[in-house]
Amino acid sequence: MLNLVKIILIPFSFLYGIIIRGRNYLFDKEFFKIRKVDATIVSIGNLTVGGSGKTPAVIFVAKLLIGAGEKVGILSRGYGRKTRGYYLVSDESKIVANVDESGDEMYLAAQECKAPTAVSEKRIEGAQKLTSQFGLQTVVLDDAFQHRWIHRDLDIVMFDQRFLTDPKPFEQGLLPSGMMREPFYALKRADAIIINRKFSEKKDIPGNIQSYMNDKPLFYGCYEAQGFYDVKSNHYYDLKEFQGQKSLVVCGIAKPYSFIRILQDNSIETNNQILFPDHKDYTFKEIQNIRRRFYDTNSYSVLTTQKDAVKLTRFSNELDDIDIYFLKIEFKIENESEFKKFIIKKTN
Repeated sequence: MLNLVKIILIPFSFLYGIIIRGRNYLFDKEFFKIRKVDATIVSIGNLTVGGSGKTPAVIFVAKLLIGAGEKVGILSRGYGRKTRGYYLVSDESKIVANVDESGDEMYLAAQECKAPTAVSEKRIEGAQKLTSQFGLQTVVLDDAFQHRWIHRDLDIVMFDQRFLTDPKPFEQGLLPSGMMREPFYALKRADAIIINRKFSEKKDIPGNIQSYMNDKPLFYGCYEAQGFYDVKSNHYYDLKEFQGQKSLVVCGIAKPYSFIRILQDNSIETNNQILFPDHKDYTFKEIQNIRRRFYDTNSYSVLTTQKDAVKLTRFSNELDDIDIYFLKIEFKIENESEFKKFIIKKTN
């Protein structure tokens, strides 16, 4: 049935492709003006809808630049937030917004990087305000490859390896029948490509796709599981402590496959699952559902992602009788020293 719907949507994908091609032509020919801001701009984006791991990569790149002595800020449109316009998420010392105001991804980035962080639909306005307020040298943009109005000094495009090597039917087509925001030829605008294999082994990229990447620096990234943290106390636990225990898996991310797989690879039971759409806005109704499933399945604990955890913390009172933990992961780049040299060279 789903494939039939996608077939019906193919004409709309054709129309969408014409619009995208026309829009890019207007930027390429400078009918649409690309504006600069007084800072080095690093964009982390993709060609697909969700699930490539942009936010962990934004955190990784921001930390790398901070470690190199750069004054760095982070900017996103703040997907899923309940505010509009420019909104400061974190200053140089503390988070000044809640997750509803910032969106889950930027709240998480602010927690991890402890750097000036803001959200703004208009990236030029947001980058100007953030740079001016904190005297930034570099701004890392989250999910901005298609936001061509702002000049960027480094454009990085990310892919989920599974999307490239083992796509589902129609996935590699344009929206709305497929998952692609732009065709593969749009990679000509990219300065570098990161293929995120997440928790999987590295695989060869099909030749027809590889041809679009041949003249680009290509890096592979992956996730490393650091352990579990109590959502309420932030106490650390090793993954081994959850082996053989009956748990309830709860998450609202674009592609939960990798999260579930790493639990399974560590002998953690995943039979009981509640999977929500990406950027799930948890309400009391979902919390009641989690509570019901937890007790109905006699689960020992609730296991979730760090992105979900930043939203579940506000329900600490409703979940005070349930042990709930998030899996902390870190994004890593293979051959990190080469990647660092590339980034520093491009931003200086």
